[in-house]
Amino acid sequence: MKTIFRNNGLSIALAALFLIFWGGQAYCGWRVHTEEAAVHRQDALAFRGYLFSGHFWQATAENWESEFLQMAAYVLLTCFLFQKGSAESKDPDEPDAGRLLPKKKRRYSWIYRNSLALAFVGLFLVAFLVHAMSGLVEENEMRAEHRLPPETLAAFLSSAEFWFQSFQNWQSEFLAVLSIVGLSIFLRQEGSPESKEVGAANSESGR
Repeated sequence: MKTIFRNNGLSIALAALFLIFWGGQAYCGWRVHTEEAAVHRQDALAFRGYLFSGHFWQATAENWESEFLQMAAYVLLTCFLFQKGSAESKDPDEPDAGRLLPKKKRRYSWIYRNSLALAFVGLFLVAFLVHAMSGLVEENEMRAEHRLPPETLAAFLSSAEFWFQSFQNWQSEFLAVLSIVGLSIFLRQEGSPESKEVGAANSESGR
């Protein structure tokens, strides 16, 4: 058991933090939804019912969507773009470093060689679909309150509201990536693999 935690401590800690914060989001979102229902003199959902609501899944999926888009783009862009001096970039003076030799490369399928990016793209598309569907449910619930006809999925996908929800998350994700790429040129964190060695020159790339 001790070996399991030693070898997988990072994943276990991140999974635990994810569940803690997701639980916090669910509880606080339920409280907000209950307060909004009281303002509109509607019946409030039980917590279990809220977990299956459009309100909860729209908020969840639009954040997951942006995270997976960020990671997919980052994995792909770092294949051929460089930032000299960054711990998050390959060395532009050694562009072939780490690439498979032609004979060794043929041992692996194209899907396997690109499986990381494909996985993130797939997760992004799933989250995008969940965001769209749950957002449509939430939108139509609001329209029903005002006795308006329901909106179609196509209409919701072309609405400013849907893209406002998406873009406000997407821009923050790329700002975060830009921050670590740029700051890792000049700043250090002793003991972290996301940082260059403390004594490394600013112009030295991480990989």
